[in-house]
Amino acid sequence: MPASFATVPTAHASRYLQQLCKHWAHKFEVSFTPEDGRIVLPENTITTLRADATGLGVRLEAVDAPTLERMKGVVANHLDRFAFREAPLPFDWRDEG
Repeated sequence: MPASFATVPTAHASRYLQQLCKHWAHKFEVSFTPEDGRIVLPENTITTLRADATGLGVRLEAVDAPTLERMKGVVANHLDRFAFREAPLPFDWRDEG
C-alpha cells in the first residue's frame, strides 16, 4: 500500500490533532490521545498523527496512489481549517517505499 508522511511545523500540534480526531469521530473509526491519533478514512485510508513540541507528524496509507493523493488534500484542507490563524500549514509530503 502506498504511504506518505509530512511533518507540519506548529506550536499547536496537539490541539489540531485532537480537533481533527473529534471532528471525524462521528463518521469514522477514530482513536486518539493528546499526542497520538489514528483515523480510518474512506477507502480504508489510515491516517496516523503524532504531536510534539515542534509540530504534527501526519502519515497516510492508502490502497492506491490516486487515493493517497486525494486524501493528502482532504487531511491538509481540514487541518488548515482548524489552524486558520496559521493557514495554510506547510505540508512537506514525502512518499514512502
